[in-house]
Amino acid sequence: MRNVTEIMSFTLVGLSDHPQTMNALFVLFFLIYLMTVITNLLIFFLVLTDYNLHNPMYFFLANLAFLDMSYSSVTAPRMLIDLVTKRRSISIPACKSQVFFYISLAVSEMFLLSAMSYDRYMAICHPLHYKRIMSWIACARMASLVWVAGCSVSLIHILFLLRLSFCRTSSIHNFFCDLPSLYQITCTDPFINMVVVFLVSAVLGIGDFLLTFLPYAYIFRTILRIRSKTGKMKAFSTCSSHITVVFIFYGSFIFIYLVPTSSDMFNLNKLFSVVSSLINPLLNPLIYSLRNKDLMEALMRSYYHLKLIWASF
Repeated sequence: MRNVTEIMSFTLVGLSDHPQTMNALFVLFFLIYLMTVITNLLIFFLVLTDYNLHNPMYFFLANLAFLDMSYSSVTAPRMLIDLVTKRRSISIPACKSQVFFYISLAVSEMFLLSAMSYDRYMAICHPLHYKRIMSWIACARMASLVWVAGCSVSLIHILFLLRLSFCRTSSIHNFFCDLPSLYQITCTDPFINMVVVFLVSAVLGIGDFLLTFLPYAYIFRTILRIRSKTGKMKAFSTCSSHITVVFIFYGSFIFIYLVPTSSDMFNLNKLFSVVSSLINPLLNPLIYSLRNKDLMEALMRSYYHLKLIWASF
């Protein structure tokens, strides 16, 4: 038997070692994270309190806002603390917990985007049956399945991660723990884990791709049949924001998990990790809110309502 010393913690290499760069990154990412929390909380609050937004489309949008806020909170606070304190050590249990929540929320968002695609399909292609099929009970069941699916997929990876031991190096070339980084530093053969990742990603990727994009084939066919230009623009406007979010989400994850990682790709991998974990959760509420008349009107109603309450004091 080989005599190996198993390490008990990892060192996150982070984004930079230069003090001035680290200070600038802290300010930048703190502002991004603060805006992410505020904008997503605002959308969640508006959907929760405004009666005009109590419909399936905004129900799923509120779930997306909560997911984005939680997803960003898995990595951002830890990264900000490391940038300030210069302490980059993370214990193995904490690292595995971060992997669990990161995968769970990412997979949940993937399935939620599919649910939102199905919602748009029913609203545009079958408007007469929309309220009956997309009832509150159906929406609650779909949202529950989204969260359960995310936790289940993440649990599979965590269970297989338990078979790995780490003794070669403690340096993770990223600002948070993720599966590709852990597979690179393990002293156990990660072949089985990589096969599991490939199979799960293939099944989920193909299945979710069909669930997300096939409805849009029918949606676009229905939109093209609409005779009035105003009707076409109105129908397309309800889908354009969702399509934009889907392409940004899949684009960043395809690069992180499907492009082979090498020592020459570490910096580019970090960049796309920043995009997926920090930039995407900020872009999603901006894309939906700036192009959504109902949300802007709900925001103005809430503003005037708060203004009246403040004036009464």
